[in-house]
Amino acid sequence: MEINTTILGIDPGSNIMGYGVLKITKNKAHVVAMGVIKTSGFTGHYQKLSHIFERTLYLVDEYKPDETALEAPFFGKNVQSMLKLGRAQGVAMAASLYRNIPIFEYAPLRIKQAITGNGSATKEQVAYFLKQMFKIEIMPDDLDATDGLATAVCHFLQLKNPSSGKVVKNWEEFIRKNPDRVK
Repeated sequence: MEINTTILGIDPGSNIMGYGVLKITKNKAHVVAMGVIKTSGFTGHYQKLSHIFERTLYLVDEYKPDETALEAPFFGKNVQSMLKLGRAQGVAMAASLYRNIPIFEYAPLRIKQAITGNGSATKEQVAYFLKQMFKIEIMPDDLDATDGLATAVCHFLQLKNPSSGKVVKNWEEFIRKNPDRVK
């Protein structure tokens, strides 16, 4: 199956949101853009959310992704931090959905594992692997940008191997879950 698509990857955050845009042509991925959206100039949480929405909508309009991949929030001990992170993720999702772009979510462990082979890899290790993978000469200062790109790459790898996320116990279950693959 030949893949030709554009993926917007997002690492949500209420203070810094990382993003990466990956263009896939004939199954070959190319980095189009990566960077961060910072909200440090905004005092109120709602103003930060508005800025995240507007900037994400700009990215969607600028790069016209076919799909958006987001890093799912992980469960932390601080409930207030989780709430803010969830809201930031929600407005980033809303910007894509506003333009009818489908959303896909991936756990942080799965993203790290897809890039490095190790689900407990550090941000620095993820950035290093991406640098090698795409021969990126100048890396961004903020590792949230490479996390956004890693999310897009994780989604691309999932597209290349869609059955990797499906665990089946026997042939009967495989056929039931994959009717399009049986002739």
